[in-house]
Amino acid sequence: MKKTLFDKVWDSHVVKSIDNGPDVLFIDRHMVHEVTSPVAFLGLKNRKLKVLYPERTFATADHNTPTINQHLPVRDSLSRNQLKALEKNARDHQISYWGLGHQKNGIVHVIGPEYGITQPGATIVCGDSHTSTHGAFGAIAFGIGTSEVEMVLSTQCIMQPKPKKMLITINGTLNYGVTPKDIALFIISKLSTSGATGYFVEYAGKVFRDLTMEGRMTVCNLSIEMGARGGMIAPDKKTYEYIKDREFTPKGSSWNKAMDYWETLYTDKDAKFDKEIIFDGSEIDPMITFGTNPGMGISITKVIPNAKDFEASSATYAKSLAYMGFSEGESMIGKQIDYVFIGSCTNGRIEDFRAFANIIKGHKRANNVTAWLVPGSHKVLNAIKEEGLLEIFENAEFKLREPGCSACLAMNDDKIPPGKYAVSTSNRNFEGRQGPGARTLLASPLVAAAAAITGMITDPRTLI
Repeated sequence: MKKTLFDKVWDSHVVKSIDNGPDVLFIDRHMVHEVTSPVAFLGLKNRKLKVLYPERTFATADHNTPTINQHLPVRDSLSRNQLKALEKNARDHQISYWGLGHQKNGIVHVIGPEYGITQPGATIVCGDSHTSTHGAFGAIAFGIGTSEVEMVLSTQCIMQPKPKKMLITINGTLNYGVTPKDIALFIISKLSTSGATGYFVEYAGKVFRDLTMEGRMTVCNLSIEMGARGGMIAPDKKTYEYIKDREFTPKGSSWNKAMDYWETLYTDKDAKFDKEIIFDGSEIDPMITFGTNPGMGISITKVIPNAKDFEASSATYAKSLAYMGFSEGESMIGKQIDYVFIGSCTNGRIEDFRAFANIIKGHKRANNVTAWLVPGSHKVLNAIKEEGLLEIFENAEFKLREPGCSACLAMNDDKIPPGKYAVSTSNRNFEGRQGPGARTLLASPLVAAAAAITGMITDPRTLI
């Protein structure tokens, strides 16, 4: 029987299929953080249960963490209590915990691949929607709710209906200045934020094969923003080279045995998908969002479309534009901005900071711009320093912060003030996502860098 990559991984992890119901799926890796775990651990305590496989569970602090003065006590009482609760729960259950100050600390979806926790053919869950990031390695990875976190902690299994399968293929050659973030925002703009609801997406074609592993992570990270349960890319030589010799990957003969399995992880010729979509890479330009969901995105050189052309409800569309302070037919180029944020589990990796540095080198930060440069982990932070990027940032009058989720979401001190515009490399631009009343424009590190030095929306290709 011809199988897709998704089928091969999913079917190999089914412990039991329930008639006309969900599958019971074995989970290889469970990542936990401070926001969704306290209630789950409390559930274990009330039921007098222990974590079944603590060696398969990894905990880190990221959402509530401050990104300056991490050596000081956390000021916000809610954040402080959640961080303390995770530390205690991890200690009580013998779970690896990487909290503030730990050299392995960072955003959960950044450190997983960095340390080889993320591997091809694995099932990976976390109480965070952007767990789809790990699908870049040929893994089935998806976010789960609090009660499901408790289920996985206690049984290492989860009950899940098997999603439908979607194949998105992009061949051809990308235009100059187009990044993985632009590819993802382009797809979402075409499919909408609900276009992949009920599906697990496989990305295929030359464009995705040509991406680095970090680029593939960015694309898979944003799968959830078009409604998908997750996204994945078949592992290849790039995948194996990226994970080899990392701390938690197999070594010696175990590596050879793992490779025997990993090399079977591809979609068989003529395997059937429930839906297939094809784009050409030449269609994609640097993108930017103009509304209040990730699907409201356009080429940076285009004008804001009207509701009819965008196939949107006129009332909802008008509300979104009113919140953003924009109008139909306006150009995005030249719009003044106030903040720039580079970071998050979407674009907080070293390649993102290299791209940012390539644009700002030899320039100065615009006087009207406040910029938050937040690495996704201590590994990224150290690489920024070792590669000389920090010197480039400082010469351009930018300051580097400490690792964390930061301004991706308003759960820590890094909040965009009401009414201010932020060009953000994160993943969501909902009303208030980066702070009450904040106006978020999602974009790539290149677009963010161009805005940071010009003080306005600028096509980065004019600066490269």
